[in-house]
Amino acid sequence: MKIIKTKFKGLLIYDKKTFYDNRGYFRELYIKKHFKTSFPFDVMSYSKKNVLRGLHLQRKNPQVKLITVLNGKIFDVCVDCRKKSKTFGKYFSIILSEKSNKSLLIPAGFAHGFYTLTDKTIIHYKCSKYRHAKSEIGILWKDKDLKIKWPAKKFIISKKDKKNISFTEFKKLV
Repeated sequence: MKIIKTKFKGLLIYDKKTFYDNRGYFRELYIKKHFKTSFPFDVMSYSKKNVLRGLHLQRKNPQVKLITVLNGKIFDVCVDCRKKSKTFGKYFSIILSEKSNKSLLIPAGFAHGFYTLTDKTIIHYKCSKYRHAKSEIGILWKDKDLKIKWPAKKFIISKKDKKNISFTEFKKLV
């Protein structure tokens, strides 16, 4: 396993090995010794092509997340919402897919979202904290200050995510 640092403190890419043979493949998704964080909560999502989810975070009990695509391909985005960070308000994006076998470790204090590039996309999340519904908040995916360059213009978006707040509104809360 190769661990790749980004310009964002604590935001890491895990490039894992896949072992192929005539039956298919085998891969390790998580090896505890490579992580300082424990992950008591695992969730998954299934999405059709062109679904945009996010940008989500929890204000109380912020979660570290390990994102792995089990099927399909996504344009993954995370925004640094840690007020004292040098990269506060900046975003990071990466293509994650079943074929690339990379995982993204997102530190606590980042908003996270993704856009599905393929149909039948399955994403596995390892989370450092349990869901805290009362402190969930969303930042608008098309926020003019964030200037995220999404790979499409038309999205399938939930009613909840359409009501997400601007980054300017978010900054008033932190």
